[in-house]
Amino acid sequence: MVTLETDKGLIRIAGDVFTYLAGNAATTCFGVKGMTVRSMTDGLVHLLKRESMGKGVHITYNDNGSISIELHIAVDPGVNIPVVCKSIIEEVRYKVSTATGVEIKSVDVFVDSMIIG
Repeated sequence: MVTLETDKGLIRIAGDVFTYLAGNAATTCFGVKGMTVRSMTDGLVHLLKRESMGKGVHITYNDNGSISIELHIAVDPGVNIPVVCKSIIEEVRYKVSTATGVEIKSVDVFVDSMIIG
């Protein structure tokens, strides 16, 4: 949870807000098939449904009030992965910081899978 102090009082933003905003911004980028999670039982990467995409987003709260975002994604075949990742980083950083006013220290993108179809 992040707490912002304003002249009118305190604003507390729950972690689920950051998770939703980051996951939504990432999955709307061109070439992204969806968010992923690695199964603890079989070690395989699974594509997440829209309602559980938060499992593919990890938020770290830094001491200075900023956050770091880690995204696990699957991409479409044939996309330029560095270009897609750069687009995701810019989109997530912009949408999350604009919506919340919280500084984004870093956005790390992990391409866990390429899904055909």
